[in-house]
Amino acid sequence: MSRKRTLRLTSAALLVAGTVTAAMSPVAAASPLDPDLVAAMQRDLGLSEQQARTRLAQEDTARRLDESLSRSLGATFGGAHFDAASGDLVVGVTDAAKIPEVERAGARAQLVRHSSAELDAALAELDRTEASAPASITGWYVDERANTVVVDVHAATRDAAADDYLAEATAGAPVRVREVDEAPRPLYDLVGGDAYYMGGGRCSVGFPVRTSSGGSGMVTAGHCGTRGTSASGYNQAALGSFQGSSFPGNDYAWVSANSNWTARPWVNMYNGSARVVSGHSVAPTGSSVCRSGSTTGWHCGTVRALNQTVRYAEGSVSGLTQTNVCAEPGDSGGSFISGNQAQGMTSGGSGNCSSGGTTYFQPVGEALSAFGLSLVTG
Repeated sequence: MSRKRTLRLTSAALLVAGTVTAAMSPVAAASPLDPDLVAAMQRDLGLSEQQARTRLAQEDTARRLDESLSRSLGATFGGAHFDAASGDLVVGVTDAAKIPEVERAGARAQLVRHSSAELDAALAELDRTEASAPASITGWYVDERANTVVVDVHAATRDAAADDYLAEATAGAPVRVREVDEAPRPLYDLVGGDAYYMGGGRCSVGFPVRTSSGGSGMVTAGHCGTRGTSASGYNQAALGSFQGSSFPGNDYAWVSANSNWTARPWVNMYNGSARVVSGHSVAPTGSSVCRSGSTTGWHCGTVRALNQTVRYAEGSVSGLTQTNVCAEPGDSGGSFISGNQAQGMTSGGSGNCSSGGTTYFQPVGEALSAFGLSLVTG
């Protein structure tokens, strides 16, 4: 499973080949009685507030017991699981003589056949031969409740090769097979300013968007691709394809995203943080504006003119906004934002981020209207 990036949130004609890796930041841990955690448990587990708080206390006790008993039981420890119905920690033991020790500690004992070490060894053997597993084998894990290792196989694609693999994996080992209906897939965040790739070129995400039917994708610069052009994300994983593009005349496009990507209301500030997008009100001339792009990251300046016509070698583009924010090849399509209001997507310009220059952006509102899209906001 590929990593899913985490960004801290704050509320406040350029195309090139290459790659940029965005900064990462850790997620702060929630305290056991964090109100947001309690509310999420109420919503997702169907609990009352008091039930959620009681369960958190029971789970805290269970974690402590699990840690101490796994040490004290040694080779006889057969795994443990939390029983939500009773609030108890259920501890497996391979030796009945150990049951009183478990009960004195405050847990519920269960006599099992296999020790935790035996199950871990079976899991390690599957890991060792992972490269030989057919594609329909979607994973494996230790099932503490059943005291066995479980190998998942995708029912719809199970074939003779999978059966051969499973026969070998289960022979003489504490392993059982489970058929599943879905195959896992990696999940990624779609964030403004991140890199994306089209063939041999690279541009930058403008803003994540949604369609009227609930589909997701992004708006970006039209000169980055034409309708049907395939796109991959910052990590080179398949992203989607250009569904519409206008250049010259305009410089906007929208790219659909497949279900592996989650559209986020963020613009990457390239310092481990992200600017939250809450709308797209137009900033007047003289306003501060910042830009995010996959070549030069995060840079700021001011709006110098609205509704400008720019004559590129490929043809003129009208309705652009002029800024004194620097940009370089590869930043095309990237996000321009003022405060928390999306402004537009980088089109082109002159200069660079060493000596400065002029950069133009395509206002985002025009692209949203043209394709019937809405911004993903937070």
